[in-house]
Amino acid sequence: MERVTRRKTNATHSHILCRVNDDNPGLIVESRQVGIRFPSGTLALHGLDLGVREGEFVSLVGPSGCGKSTFLRLVAGLLDPTEGQLTVGGMGPIHARKTSHSCGFVFQSPTLLPWRTVQENLVLPLELEGMASAARRVVAEEWLERVGLTEFAKAWPAQLSGGMRMRVSIARALASRPRILLMDEPFAALDDITRGGLQEELLRLRAEIGFTTLFVTHNVSEAVFLSDRVVVMTGRPGRIQGEVAVGFGGCRDDDLRGDAAFASKIREVAHLLKMATP
Repeated sequence: MERVTRRKTNATHSHILCRVNDDNPGLIVESRQVGIRFPSGTLALHGLDLGVREGEFVSLVGPSGCGKSTFLRLVAGLLDPTEGQLTVGGMGPIHARKTSHSCGFVFQSPTLLPWRTVQENLVLPLELEGMASAARRVVAEEWLERVGLTEFAKAWPAQLSGGMRMRVSIARALASRPRILLMDEPFAALDDITRGGLQEELLRLRAEIGFTTLFVTHNVSEAVFLSDRVVVMTGRPGRIQGEVAVGFGGCRDDDLRGDAAFASKIREVAHLLKMATP
């Protein structure tokens, strides 16, 4: 079990619910020579090899159209690979999706239903799974408190700022205790101040409860700030160009952004991106 070290407190990953692949202990996602060709004939991914360890935070960066978001959808079981082998928690992604809370997905848009309150949006997946109303209310109260939105429980999405709506989306994805959190450019549409605050909020939640994350972004600084590893993909068909181990542990706050070591990691990722871009 991984221990997350923070500047003022230590927190263990006590809620990671991963089934580990027996062939590769510790890997929750394993991609071997994975590829996908769409019915249009477009080969989006080809020969993609990637392993993600339990509790790890991995960011995917690469040129536009290289298949980053497509890979997330493969992991979520929303698409089928047409070549290679992909497992999540030691099983096929579609089977994993049908088991208890295999993946939580956060999109670039918060995708909140405008006719449901914040609390009702947060517990919608639990409601669809048949959780009792009283239990849903307890979960909602816990997560609204975690993301600092308790006083907005009865508010409508239109009454929230963009950052607040994204907090609801993240809370909704994590409320069912997923094995892995998939995030597809969740902060891209936000201003820099809100974006930086949500990055720190995400790291705080990770330190408190522990979860594995695959995070897609075009922002190299964001990838380095959040991740244990940054994986760089080539242009289409996407495959792995290389990766950078970040190595900052859990001690990350706004001061890190001005650190020379942080700038050095950004340069490493940027160099790989330059090599990967046609």
